[in-house]
Amino acid sequence: MEIEILSEEGNPLLHRDEVQFEITHDEATPSRLSVRDSLAATLDKNSDEVVVRSLDTKFGMRKTVGYAKVYESPDAAIDVEQSHMLERNKIEADAAEEAEAEE
Repeated sequence: MEIEILSEEGNPLLHRDEVQFEITHDEATPSRLSVRDSLAATLDKNSDEVVVRSLDTKFGMRKTVGYAKVYESPDAAIDVEQSHMLERNKIEADAAEEAEAEE
């Protein structure tokens, strides 16, 4: 899976960058979590700071266009994002595990 960043726009008020990207893949459309992990690695961020909002694959194509929000910290994501998007991206579970590990 190859990720190409199409555009990246900063949003300092909400402590995030908004990223549009294109994925070239060999198999079926990759899962949201595998895209999140790959995008986080590409942007040199932690995966719990990345919220993948949408993935759009045209029928029969091996390219997917997506939109994600990359936050400065997991807490910033939890404060701003809707609960269903946090659940889809498994951010609440990751942040809770890290908080327990620090104690």
